[in-house]
Amino acid sequence: MSGQYWFPNMPIPEIMTALSEWGLNVSNEQLVRPSSDFVISVYNACLEQVTSISPNVLHKPTQRALASLEDANPDLYNNAISHNIMLYHLTRFATSARIMDFSSRDLSAPEPERTRFILSAFINFVKFAEQCTTFISNVREKSAQVIEEREQVIQELSEVQHNLAVLKAQRAKDEPKCEQLKEENAAVTTQLLAAKEVHTGLTKEIESLKIERAHLQARNETVNSESALLMDNNSRTRSRIVQSPERIRRNIMTMGTTAIEDKKAVALHETKARDLQAKISALVNIEKDVRSCIEQLQTTEKEVQLLEGSQKELAELKDSLEYKKVERGELQKKTERVHKQLGNAQEKLERAQRHAEEKRQASQQTVERLQRDYEKMDIERRENDKQVEELRMEAGDIETKMAEHLKNSEAELNELLTEYWKLRHETEVYMETLANKLNMNVSSD
Repeated sequence: MSGQYWFPNMPIPEIMTALSEWGLNVSNEQLVRPSSDFVISVYNACLEQVTSISPNVLHKPTQRALASLEDANPDLYNNAISHNIMLYHLTRFATSARIMDFSSRDLSAPEPERTRFILSAFINFVKFAEQCTTFISNVREKSAQVIEEREQVIQELSEVQHNLAVLKAQRAKDEPKCEQLKEENAAVTTQLLAAKEVHTGLTKEIESLKIERAHLQARNETVNSESALLMDNNSRTRSRIVQSPERIRRNIMTMGTTAIEDKKAVALHETKARDLQAKISALVNIEKDVRSCIEQLQTTEKEVQLLEGSQKELAELKDSLEYKKVERGELQKKTERVHKQLGNAQEKLERAQRHAEEKRQASQQTVERLQRDYEKMDIERRENDKQVEELRMEAGDIETKMAEHLKNSEAELNELLTEYWKLRHETEVYMETLANKLNMNVSSD
């Protein structure tokens, strides 16, 4: 059962002594006729001595397992799950104690010899663990540190993955909007370039029109000044020259024709001025549209800057993720180193076990001699048991005979009492009859 490892099969008194050291008071009857509850309690106590695992410690895992069940009545599985979890830990404990065939049958239907064998192995393993307490505590501390570091790394990784998932979701959510903004930006840029070209052409045309207007205004002023000079000259000439009707008529006709031509020129200039004013108004409206386009372009540029900032933040988060990945790799390397240290510790434990095995082999001859003495004592005890059984059988026969004799005596006594009371009744009847005939007062006690 124990493979290449061997441990002494302890007698019942030694088992009782070892268990009493841990505060477990067991009787000889419990070890000779073990029950399921008894072996479960003793095995749990041995498990708790080494691993500190008790039914109270396993209560929370059991509740978590029940909570994960999709069933309306999870309490139905409470006992089964608790039993299976405890059986799992007891099986691991038995495997460490070199009992490879430990099963649930050892809990539900324990056999005396098998139970004593298992208890011998458990007690031997617990005593060995007590001898290696310092080494085991160091290994447990290192294992706890590794587990804490692993949980911390897992938590950090989950946080980073969550942040990355949020950023990816935000990026996926913003990508259509970014594409739309890019398209709108390209369209607005195209419109602005076209509007800028139109604005440049209109600016040039406005400048040329302003120059032409200035020339026309200067020409109009020149014409007005010339007309004023001509009027002055005309008035002076009229005062100097002799009045001639024909000449005056011709001058009037000439001046009327000139005035008509001047009016036409003035009307033409006013029409051009109105056209220029309408063009200027249109250019003002175009300038307003261009300003609104520029404002939209500035807004688009701001949104583009915000998008670039978001992209920079995304790049920084990617760099942070890469840094976290590097840290994770370093932690994995640390974990590997810790595993190597754990392997070395296990090798040391195996060497210590081999050393203990050598000690066991050194004390094997003494144990065998004690075993032979114990077998002799066992034979003598069996003979004594046989004699005791014979005495018990004789005592049983005597008790049976005594019971039969007592029964017969009681039957005879009952018959005698019956006859006695019958005779007494007849005597009383006779005495009453005799007293009646003799006219005597007789009182019966």
